[in-house]
Amino acid sequence: MASVHESLYFNPMMTNGVVHANVFGIKDWVTPYKISVLVLLNEMFMSKRMTLLERRRLNKLILPLQQGPDLTLGQLLKTIDECCPKTAYAVKIRLYVMAGEELTDMESFFYGLLRPFGDLDSESCKTSVVGLFIRHMHLAYNKLSFSQVYKLYTALQHYCNGHCSPGPDGKPSLSASAVEDTDMELTNTEDTIEGKLEKEELHSAPLHDSELVNEDAPSRGPLSQKQAEYFLARQAYLLKNDENKALKPAALQEELNNMLKFNPDFAEAHYLSYLNSMRVQDIFISTHSLLHYFDRLILTGAEGKSNGDEGYGRSLRYAALNLAALHCRFGHYQQADLALQEAIRIAQESNDHVCLQHCLSWLYMLEQMKGSDSSVLTEDSVRMAAHFCLPYLASLGIQSLVQQGAIGGKAANKLMDALKDTDILHWKHSLSELIDISLAQTTSIWRMYGKSTMALQQAQLLLNMNSLEPVSFGVQQNNTEAFAVALFHLAELHAEQGLFGASAEILQHLKEQFPPHTKHAELWMLCDLKIQFERAMNDGKYHLAEPHVKAIAALNQTEGLYRKALVLKAQNQTTEAYKVLQQLQQHCEKTKCTEMIIRVMLSTAELHWESSGFATALPLLLQALALARQHHLQSLASETILHLAFSQLMLGIPEQALNILHEAIEPILAHGAVIHKGRALLLVAKCQIAMAGAPPGDHRRAALDMAVQTLDEAAAYFSRLGCKERLREVHYLQAQVHLSLGHVPERNKCTMLFRLLDQELPSSGASLITRLPSQLWEPFPSSPPAAPGPVRRKKTQPHFQYRKVKSGGRVGVIDGCKAGDPVRVMRSVRSA
Repeated sequence: MASVHESLYFNPMMTNGVVHANVFGIKDWVTPYKISVLVLLNEMFMSKRMTLLERRRLNKLILPLQQGPDLTLGQLLKTIDECCPKTAYAVKIRLYVMAGEELTDMESFFYGLLRPFGDLDSESCKTSVVGLFIRHMHLAYNKLSFSQVYKLYTALQHYCNGHCSPGPDGKPSLSASAVEDTDMELTNTEDTIEGKLEKEELHSAPLHDSELVNEDAPSRGPLSQKQAEYFLARQAYLLKNDENKALKPAALQEELNNMLKFNPDFAEAHYLSYLNSMRVQDIFISTHSLLHYFDRLILTGAEGKSNGDEGYGRSLRYAALNLAALHCRFGHYQQADLALQEAIRIAQESNDHVCLQHCLSWLYMLEQMKGSDSSVLTEDSVRMAAHFCLPYLASLGIQSLVQQGAIGGKAANKLMDALKDTDILHWKHSLSELIDISLAQTTSIWRMYGKSTMALQQAQLLLNMNSLEPVSFGVQQNNTEAFAVALFHLAELHAEQGLFGASAEILQHLKEQFPPHTKHAELWMLCDLKIQFERAMNDGKYHLAEPHVKAIAALNQTEGLYRKALVLKAQNQTTEAYKVLQQLQQHCEKTKCTEMIIRVMLSTAELHWESSGFATALPLLLQALALARQHHLQSLASETILHLAFSQLMLGIPEQALNILHEAIEPILAHGAVIHKGRALLLVAKCQIAMAGAPPGDHRRAALDMAVQTLDEAAAYFSRLGCKERLREVHYLQAQVHLSLGHVPERNKCTMLFRLLDQELPSSGASLITRLPSQLWEPFPSSPPAAPGPVRRKKTQPHFQYRKVKSGGRVGVIDGCKAGDPVRVMRSVRSA
C-alpha cells in the first residue's frame, strides 16, 4: 500500500510552491551575459517584424534567462534561435558591433536603455518583471567606476570572441590574459559582500562558461539573489514532482556546496542539501544539513521579524519534529521518539496546536512502525485535526485508519465508504497529493482482497488522472510513491496474466522514472525479482530461481524466507523447507502478517502431501480457510479451497472435492491469476475423471470427453504462462484419457509432448496429483489394440498393470497403462 506518512514531512522551505531564499550580502552585477539579455529585450521591444507566435515563445523564455545561470553566447543564441531566428541574428549583430567598436557604444546603449520602457502603457513598464530587471541592471552599471566599466567592456569583447573562435575541443577558448582582464570587482566598494572572495573564485563570477546547454548547468561563481532563488525553486519542485529532471545527487550537492562556500548562512541551501542527501539515504549529511538549516533560520531572524519571540520557538519545535521524521525514515525509532517528545514539550509550552497535531500524527505513525496498535491514537488525531480545521492531517489520519482496518480484516464496503468520504474532503480542498494516495490505497486494498479487476481499474484511474497540482517547468506530479505503487501493481497483474511483454515495459518505465538511487526504487526492484522468480519456478529451473531468493531477501526478509522454502520444497529438501516455514510462521504471527501466515500454512500442507499425509493436511487447510474468510482474502480463500479439493480427491471422495470446487472456480476465473485458473481446471478435470466410474457406457465416455475439454483449457492457460512443469502433467493425463477413449493419434501426440518436456525438465520424484485412486484406470474394453507394426502380434484385450515404486523416499502408484504401449515407459510427474 502507499505509505501515508510520506506526506507528513514538514517543508518550511516551500509555501505554495515558492521557495523563500534570501541571499543576503550578494548583490546583482552586470555581466556580458546580462548585457546580451538586455540586447534581446531591446530587440523584442523595437522589432516590428516579429510574429505573434514568436513573441509568445520569447516571452516564455525571458524569465528563465533572467533568473537562470549565465550562459555562453553560443548557448544563448541557440536558445533564442529555436524561438525566433531573426531575433537571434539581430542580437548577434548588435553584440558584435558593440564589442567591435569603442567603449562609447556600450555607454550609449546603457544611456538609452530606459527610454523604450518608460511608458506606462508599454508591455514592459518599470513595475513589470522585465522593467525591474532593466532598472536593476541600469543602476548596477551606474555604480561602476571607470576602470570597472573598461574591464566590463573587455569581458564583453572576450565573451563575443569566444563564440567566434572556438578552441581545439570546440569550446570557446579564453587566454590567460583575458581571464585576468575579467578578474574585476563589478560591485561598488560600499556594497561589497561579507568576507573577501578569493581571486580564483572571481574569475568565473562575471563570465560563466557553462559546458552544458541546460539552464540547470552548475555554475562555478557566486549566484545573484534572483539566480539563487530560481535555482532552488526549480530544484525543489523537480525533487518533489519529477526527480529525473532534477540534477543528479552528486551534481546538485556540488552546486549547493559552491553556493554555501560564498554564503554559509544561506539557510534554504542547507534545507535543499538535506532533501538531496535523503535521495541517497545519507544519514550523516542529511542530519548535518537539517540542523544547519534551523540554526541559520534562527540566526537570520526570518521568523522572528513577523512573530516576535514566537519565531525563535517555532523554529526549535519544528526542528525537533523534522529530526524525528528523519530518524523514522531511517528506522531509528528510539532517537525518533526522543526528538518527538522534545517537539511535543516545546509545542505545549508555546500553545501551538498545529505543531501538536503534526506531532500526534508522527506519534501514531511511530507506533505503527514499531508494530504496536495505534488505532486509538489515530482516532484522536483525526478528531483533533477536524476540530482545528486541519483537513490535510484529518485525511491522513483517516487513510491510516483504513490501512490498519484492511490489515486487521475489516470488510471492504466499510473501508471504501471511509475512502469515499475522504475523497470528498480532498476534492473540496484541492488536496491533489492525498487524492493520489487515496487511489493507490484503494488499488492495494482491492488487490489484497483478491479483486484484480477492480485493482486494475483504480490503478488506471490514477495514472490517467489530471493532477490538481499546478504544472510548472513543464513537469507533472508523477514520481510520487502513489504512482510507483500503481505501476507496481500493474506490472504484477500483467505478469499474473502471462503478459510478460507488457509487464517488462511497465518495469522499464519504472526504472526510468525511479532510478536506483531514489527512495521508491525498492518497489520495482522487488517486483522485478518476484516476477523472475515465478517464471523460473514455472519453467522448473530451480537453479535459476535460487539467486533471486537472496536478492529478494535483501529487499524484504519475509518474502525472501518464503521463497527460500518454495525452492527447498521443489528440490525435495522437505526437512529444511519445513524448518524455514516454521521460522517464518513464528515471525509473521509476531508482525501480524495474515497473508503470509496463510501462504505458509498452504506450503506446509503441501509438505504433508509429500509423505502422503493428506488427512494430516486437512486441519491445517481448514484453519487457513477460516483465517482467509475472516480477513476477506478471497484470492487466498480460493487457493485454499483448491488445496482442500485435492486432499479430498486423494482421500477417495471426488464428489465432495468437485462440490467445493464449484465454490472457488467462479472467483478464480474472474479475478485469479493464470496459474490459478490452470490449476483449478486441472483439478476439475481430475475430479471428472475420477467420477466417470469404472463400468463402460455412455456416461463414462461423456465424462471423459468433458475431462479432455477441461484439460485442453488448462493446457492453454499453462502454455500462456510458460509453466512447463504443469504442462508435462497435463499431457500425461491427456495421454491416459485418450488411451481410455481409444483416440490413438491424440494419445500419441500427447505422449510425444510429454516426452519432450520430460527430457527438458529435471527428473523429479513420484507425482502427487497424478497418483489418483486405482478405480480411475480400470480397463476400458472398447480401447483398440496397439497400432500395427512390422511384426504382427496377437490381438488381446487391453490389460492394465499397476506397480508400486519407491522414489524420493515415497511409495506411490504410477502409470497403469496397456502392456507394450509407449505410455508404459512414462514416468510420473511432480506437482508443486
